[in-house]
Amino acid sequence: MMFNTYVFQVGLVSLLLERFRALLIFSALYLTLSICFHCWVLNLRWLNSNSFVWTDGLQALFVFQRTAAVFYYYLYKRTAEYMGDPRLYEDSLWLRDAFARARQ
Repeated sequence: MMFNTYVFQVGLVSLLLERFRALLIFSALYLTLSICFHCWVLNLRWLNSNSFVWTDGLQALFVFQRTAAVFYYYLYKRTAEYMGDPRLYEDSLWLRDAFARARQ
């Protein structure tokens, strides 16, 4: 969706990256924690598939991953709502000011 905006087409990618920095950071964090958690669970299950294995480290990683998920989904919904702003899809005064500052 960011590529379809007028801001991106004008070339103000830095403005979009600045505005959505928190989402990008939490997306990378959430993806990393999810991959680590699922790899750890699969390794524990493959080693001992007949019993339930839940270690203290796995529980801590689970809590961090789920906490990051809350922030990730909040930022994702907030970004989806912000992407509906018509100022991103048309020329406006604040965009011209941002473009002028970027050219200097």
